Amino acid sequence: MIKGIDELELRGKRVFIRVDFNVPLDDDGKVRDDARIRAAIPTLRWALEHGAKVIVASHLGRPKGPDPKLSLEPAGVRLSELLGKDVTLADDCVGDGVRKLAMDLKEGQVLLLENLRFHAEEEENAPAFAQQLAALCDVYVNDAFGTAHRAHASTAGMAHLVKERAAGFLMKKELDYLGRILKNPQKPFVAILGGAKVSDKIKVVDNLLARVDALLIGGAMAYTFLKATGAQVGKSRVEEAKLGVATEVMEKARKLGVRLVLPQDHVAAVAPDANAVSVAGVSIPADLMGLDIGPKTVAAFSAEIEKAKTVFWNGPMGMFEKKPFAEGTFAIARALARCAGTTVVGGGDSAAAVAESGLEEKMSHVSTGGGASLEFLEGRELPGVKALEI
Repeated sequence: MIKGIDELELRGKRVFIRVDFNVPLDDDGKVRDDARIRAAIPTLRWALEHGAKVIVASHLGRPKGPDPKLSLEPAGVRLSELLGKDVTLADDCVGDGVRKLAMDLKEGQVLLLENLRFHAEEEENAPAFAQQLAALCDVYVNDAFGTAHRAHASTAGMAHLVKERAAGFLMKKELDYLGRILKNPQKPFVAILGGAKVSDKIKVVDNLLARVDALLIGGAMAYTFLKATGAQVGKSRVEEAKLGVATEVMEKARKLGVRLVLPQDHVAAVAPDANAVSVAGVSIPADLMGLDIGPKTVAAFSAEIEKAKTVFWNGPMGMFEKKPFAEGTFAIARALARCAGTTVVGGGDSAAAVAESGLEEKMSHVSTGGGASLEFLEGRELPGVKALEI
């Protein structure tokens, strides 16, 4: 059982809230995209409104020791603006000075710790470091689903050292929607998988096949599947070592009665920076590489999505960062927006595409954890989730 933050008595207590403020910064060191900060606001507001003394902690980037360019100061500035109140930034996340700041906090005040990864002990899940973090608080709350697949000191090690622990609202929402996909999806259930590699998604495919009614495969990984069927794929990206795996997946889908739908046409080019060429059939000419799904495939995928009661999408349908090869991905986002069922977008590039298309509000849930959501859907135990169980 995992408690939610709304099930705890917070008044007067020092509440350590692990958030995911691993946000992109621009050349001036300001936050370029504040989506992850905004996602944590409901949990932080709840704690503040219920009299907590709030200690916020996160990592940013992959520093090798303290690095001013990866300070959480810009995130603190944006957090202060969003909360409409002062946020004190500590110059570290452990040590006597930080401990004093934590002990001196008053109800309704916010202390943001400096980047946890300035200490190697964070990623090592070093017991002494976890103990120092735990000593700062009375209550531990994890609202950082995006790091829940990491067994780090702030996501796993410290949790059992604090008397009370709970999930924040964002973490609860992630576990609710992703858990529903695995345990009790409304039928028909359609999964759309894209991205570059079969190897990145094979465990998810394997775990979802027994649950879905249809599996739609796009992106570069589709060319490995197409080649396994005997289709010509030109210069498209193919994982030769995974052709056998693709064949096994298609055979398993056939035995389970799952519709496995591959691209029927393509948007191709001689190279990613060359002019786009429409390819009307399944096979791709020898001098071209497939870089997006074509209109016939968009229509077939959209038809499956729009009649579904549950949809899960992870991975772009093509090289969507280049405009000539973006339409397939954005068309899938629009199809999800039209679907009346539960629509879950599994983080990463898919979430970026949904945000870029302005359709976030039309989705039931857009996951904040690319790697974490995939590992969850593989059926793996996430250390940051396990640590919250009581």
